[in-house]
Amino acid sequence: MKVTVGRGRQRVSATRLSRAARRLLDAAPLCALATVTPSGRAHINTMYFARAGAWDLVWLSAAMSRHSRNIRSNGTAAIAVYDSDQQWGGKDRGIQAFGKARALHGREAREAVAVYGRRFENDEHILGRFVAYRFRPTRLKLFDERMFGGGTFVTARVGRDGMLAWERTETYREVPTAAR
Repeated sequence: MKVTVGRGRQRVSATRLSRAARRLLDAAPLCALATVTPSGRAHINTMYFARAGAWDLVWLSAAMSRHSRNIRSNGTAAIAVYDSDQQWGGKDRGIQAFGKARALHGREAREAVAVYGRRFENDEHILGRFVAYRFRPTRLKLFDERMFGGGTFVTARVGRDGMLAWERTETYREVPTAAR
């Protein structure tokens, strides 16, 4: 079998994109955060997060962790959220977000800690030991086979106003190869 990638021209409405993205971001409490080291190497870790507003994600972390140091030197980041209980061959779903992350201070940090604390009901003493971070995506890549069909990824741009705008649809299909 050979896999082909097709580009779809059918636009997905902002309403449908927003509904799918919210559901996907709320599907699991854990995410994979990818950052870049000062020497340009990739780094990834798993962590708990909470959604703040429409698409921003917040988390708490030790200031000296590798990903925290990476964010201080280069805020470029990507996050993947998916339900890890999914089974191969089912109607899979997940979301990838690409953008910038930064440490928060003052009022912004207190608000992020409150959002995070509401999702995970943590003790203030525990929450106060960490630095709050915010990730602001510029693009979302949605994978929801129930909504968009099998092997279909829909990429949306996140506008300054928080609105999602369809950018492209990619569909991966298996094509039988000719027998030799």
